[in-house]
Amino acid sequence: MRREILVASLLVLAFMAAPAGAFSADNLVIVVEEDGSAEITFNYTLSWIERIAVFFKIAEPEQELKAALEDALGVPVTVASAESDVAAFSVTRFAKTSDVDDRETYSTPGLDLTGAQAILDSYWFAPLVEADFSPDLTVVRFPDGHEETFSDQSTIPALSHATA
Repeated sequence: MRREILVASLLVLAFMAAPAGAFSADNLVIVVEEDGSAEITFNYTLSWIERIAVFFKIAEPEQELKAALEDALGVPVTVASAESDVAAFSVTRFAKTSDVDDRETYSTPGLDLTGAQAILDSYWFAPLVEADFSPDLTVVRFPDGHEETFSDQSTIPALSHATA
């Protein structure tokens, strides 16, 4: 009995002494289609504890990101694919389109990724994870190839672009 208590105590101490894991947003690419829909690809790095949670199906990063996107955009989001370090999403009605002076104009909504923190906070392992929801690089690409880029920003502003 003493041995089990000793082993359990050592495990608890080791777990408490272990460095916090980190979720890191690496790249976010938003490709706006001609009809205003968008394909969104999110590359990220999971901490060791998040990888364990994913392995045991306690957490599904793509579902948390889907929920955060739906909350931020106010439109349905479909998970197109998901792997351990990348998730792809399809969003209909992402950008509003209009014809101004014979030029197609695309207006995209702002995107605030900090809502993902609230979702992460709902998990039991949240105190063990330091999350960074600011992608190292965010690219918004319009149908004519024009790109807007942002570095280390968790909030992407609304954009408007008229095709040439």
